[in-house]
Amino acid sequence: MFFTDPVRTPEPEVTASRLPSGSAIVYRTYGAPDAEARARRLLAIARSRGLKLLIGQDVGLARRVGADGVHLPERLAHRAAPLKRTHPGWIITAAAHSHHAARLIGADAVVISVALPSRSPSAGPALGPVRLAARVRAAGRVAYALGGINNKTARRLLGAGLIGLAAVEGFGA
Repeated sequence: MFFTDPVRTPEPEVTASRLPSGSAIVYRTYGAPDAEARARRLLAIARSRGLKLLIGQDVGLARRVGADGVHLPERLAHRAAPLKRTHPGWIITAAAHSHHAARLIGADAVVISVALPSRSPSAGPALGPVRLAARVRAAGRVAYALGGINNKTARRLLGAGLIGLAAVEGFGA
C-alpha cells in the first residue's frame, strides 16, 4: 500500500508508476483543488499496472472516478460496514490506531500504526513487533502495518511471528 502525502510525495503519479502489480494506492486529497483530476490520473495508472486505487475518506470522489474503494480514518471507521453494504464491490480499509478500534472496525482490512519507529512528522510512538502482533490478532482480519517499514525492519516483523502481515512503506519518503 502506498499512502499519498502532499508534502512527502508531491508527485504520487511517479511513485504509483513504480509500484508492483497487486499494490494499492491510497490517495489522500487533503482538500486539494485538483483532487478529481489527480484521482483520475492515479486511476489510469492503477488500471494499466494492475493496482487498486482507494480514495482516502472522500466517498463522493471515489464514486465519481470509479475507484476500487475507500480508506477511512479511525474517526470514520464506523462507516465501513454501511459503505460495504451500499458498495459491495468496494475494498474498504480503515485506520486502527487503538486495540479497541482494531476489533470493532467492519472494514475488509485495517491499517495499524505506528508499527515501528518512523521519521514521519505525524508518527507517534511506535508499537513495536510484540504490541503490533497483539493488535493484528485483535483485528481478526487482514492487517497492514504503517510506519517504519522497509526491507530491513520487515524481517523483524516476520521474526515476531507476523507472517502474512503485509507491510506498508512510505514510497518516496
